[in-house]
Amino acid sequence: MIKNELTKTDLRTSDFDYALPNELIAQTPLEPRDSSRLMVLKKDGEIEHKHFYDILDYLEPSDTLVINDSRVIPARIYGSKVRKGDFASEPSKIETLLLKQITQNKWEVLLKPAKKIKIGGQIDYSGILRATVLEIVEDGNRIVEFSYDNDKYKNIFEVLNQIGSMPLPPYITEKLENKDRYQTVYARENGSSAAPTAGLHFTNELLERIKEKGIMIVPVMLHVGLGTFRPVKAEKIEEHIMHSEFISVSKESADIINERKKKGGRIIAVGTTSLRTLESASNDNGEVIEVSTDTGIFIYPGYKFKVVDALITNFHLPQSTLLMLVSALAGKDYIKRAYETAVREKYRFFSFGDAMFIQ
Repeated sequence: MIKNELTKTDLRTSDFDYALPNELIAQTPLEPRDSSRLMVLKKDGEIEHKHFYDILDYLEPSDTLVINDSRVIPARIYGSKVRKGDFASEPSKIETLLLKQITQNKWEVLLKPAKKIKIGGQIDYSGILRATVLEIVEDGNRIVEFSYDNDKYKNIFEVLNQIGSMPLPPYITEKLENKDRYQTVYARENGSSAAPTAGLHFTNELLERIKEKGIMIVPVMLHVGLGTFRPVKAEKIEEHIMHSEFISVSKESADIINERKKKGGRIIAVGTTSLRTLESASNDNGEVIEVSTDTGIFIYPGYKFKVVDALITNFHLPQSTLLMLVSALAGKDYIKRAYETAVREKYRFFSFGDAMFIQ
């Protein structure tokens, strides 16, 4: 697993706090996708207010956009504890969130309430899926083995498509009418438990216009799990331990990124997941290499970026690792001023919110 050497710092988790009115937390996505607002953080310290479809005006033909093409699965399922090996179940529900695939049917999951299920215990989901608890990891996390009718379903993703729901963050309380809106238009490989939300702003039409300008769009992959959103409980930020997530970079993508960067073009990460993938998959010379592994990289102020030059991202939760990451790229004071501006200008925050382009 890839980890970065943590930089010693005097920064505290409380240094990354800010006040956010609840009414600014976006509950529903905008239509069309690229109609969201865009805050541009320029290198000279100026802040510009645009719409996302204006992103093209800030991109050059030599730029390379790196996207995360992981696909969100309907990872939230509800079941009941199995009693004495049959499908008779207790009335209390067990909520299960699939976090990380280990083998085809072995997963790390988050159970609520976790204490009701011991090692060897089983959970039934609608009579078509069953989980057996194999191992206790930490807190509510468990390793489980899923079983289902292999003659009826080719894989567990087909089962999830039938009984699962999209794992929207808890701060989104309104029902999502179209579950494809919690999916990027370029999502490809199943595996994420949350959307790489910066990519939600792109439409197919906007992507075509970007390509027509000569800009390369290159895919990498990070299956989004708890590592991206896990709250920081440590007072000193370097004491926080990231939850690992699976990343993959093909040789083709690595070669394109390296070639474009050598020619002086900017490498622009679409989302913090793409950024973390690139920085994890780079060597000491700043070259991206082919990888398929786990990463627990934690980026905060003091980190020296090896690959990424700019970032398209959303607005992040207070005291989160993602807010620390963008502060590492743009500077803590600049990000603080940008967030104060966003609150004052009533930008929409978090997963279905507006976007920021850090140049």
